[in-house]
Amino acid sequence: MENVDVFTCEAKGRGLKAVKEFWAGDVIFAERAYAAVVFDSLTHLVCHTCFKRHEKLQRCGQCKFAHYCDRTCQKDAWANHKNECSAIKRHGKAPNENIRLAARILWRIEKEGGGLTEGCLVSIDNLQNHVDHFGDEEKKEMRIDLESFLEFWPPDNKQFGMTYISHILGVINCNGFTLSDQRGLQAVGVGIFPNLCLVNHDCWPNCTVIFNNGKIELRALGKISVGEELTVSYVDFLNVSEDRKQQLKKQYYFDCTCEHCQKGIKDDLMMAVKEGNEKPSKELVKDVIQFSKETLEKIDEARTEGIYHQVVKLCRECLDKQDPVLGDTNLYLLRILSIMSEVLSYLQLFDEAAGYSKRMVDGYMKLYHPNNAQLGMALMRAGVTQWHAGLIEAGHGMICKAYAILLVTHGSTHPITKDLEAMRVQSEMELRMFQENEFMYYKMREAALQNQTIQVMPEPATNEISPGIFQKK
Repeated sequence: MENVDVFTCEAKGRGLKAVKEFWAGDVIFAERAYAAVVFDSLTHLVCHTCFKRHEKLQRCGQCKFAHYCDRTCQKDAWANHKNECSAIKRHGKAPNENIRLAARILWRIEKEGGGLTEGCLVSIDNLQNHVDHFGDEEKKEMRIDLESFLEFWPPDNKQFGMTYISHILGVINCNGFTLSDQRGLQAVGVGIFPNLCLVNHDCWPNCTVIFNNGKIELRALGKISVGEELTVSYVDFLNVSEDRKQQLKKQYYFDCTCEHCQKGIKDDLMMAVKEGNEKPSKELVKDVIQFSKETLEKIDEARTEGIYHQVVKLCRECLDKQDPVLGDTNLYLLRILSIMSEVLSYLQLFDEAAGYSKRMVDGYMKLYHPNNAQLGMALMRAGVTQWHAGLIEAGHGMICKAYAILLVTHGSTHPITKDLEAMRVQSEMELRMFQENEFMYYKMREAALQNQTIQVMPEPATNEISPGIFQKK
């Protein structure tokens, strides 16, 4: 942590600032979790040590709950799992992820104390819990969690007071960081990273956070000067400033005062309407946006049930109403285009999906920070779709842009960046072939497709990585 200093200001409280100059892609600091657990729904699919997905995992022979890649991961986990293992056996079943994480934190505090640990700039005791800001519903959930925790916590361990347990549950509620699988495509767990909790929010930040090889990395998105505050975005930028402010107030209990929120920067693009001689009326725009909101709710239900032909039908109906009214960067249009291109690609209807994915990334590139990780992932997916559709020039171009962004946001050693590098090399080779002999390229491509079905990523129905930084219960 020699690259940063802690500072305090009246408006934001504590924060971190750079003590030296950084450039795009630099790792400012890396941090292992103080404690972390796998999501309840994935406990049998993800290793409880390295958080990698595996088809065949070895189960703990005592509690029958924890799963591991191999003996090495199981051995590495024993120090953290030992108390949990006996508690699960005594309790008869494993509690939910929040209770398991709280227990792991308290077992570590019981062993090491609640003060500063090696490499940490702040102790768990001094992290914000925001319990005083909880509403009635959150207080009700807190009481339920407290009861569940007390039932799970072994009587022969150190007994903590209700106030302190509430503090830990509050810290988890607003500071739990989402952990991804090895390729960064699916949310698989939640952990507490004390140093990361000191990094303040900005809707247009100068840093990003990625989970890589068991650690989080704070990476610079561009040039950062000495003494400049380090910031990350807690929420996805792809919302108008008022919606982002409401989300931040509800989830993190502060009023955002960043430049983009104060000035409403890019709000006009996000709510853009068609330009021309006959500009659509405010009433028509309002009706189309309301129809879009209702359609998105119906789409969520259809996707949950796996009825993808219904998703495509709903998207077509919505686009028919949106296209004459909404601008190319309108949020509601982009959300429908994203779903349409993703589902059509899943159904292997790449020719049609290619057009929608192109429109989507064209809009994203006008809205997102040029080194935004979500933009990079969207470009990667769109590039693969173009490639599968036989549009090798467009596909290779998008894959190269995605690779340039992910080198900054994820780094060259991240598995998804390595995958993208392989795609870039392969598509570049095919592009050369296409430029030398277009007829022969399509003949070879047709022959290859007849021998082997194109493989695509499965439809991410649940636990897709959220653009927000922290995991909300």
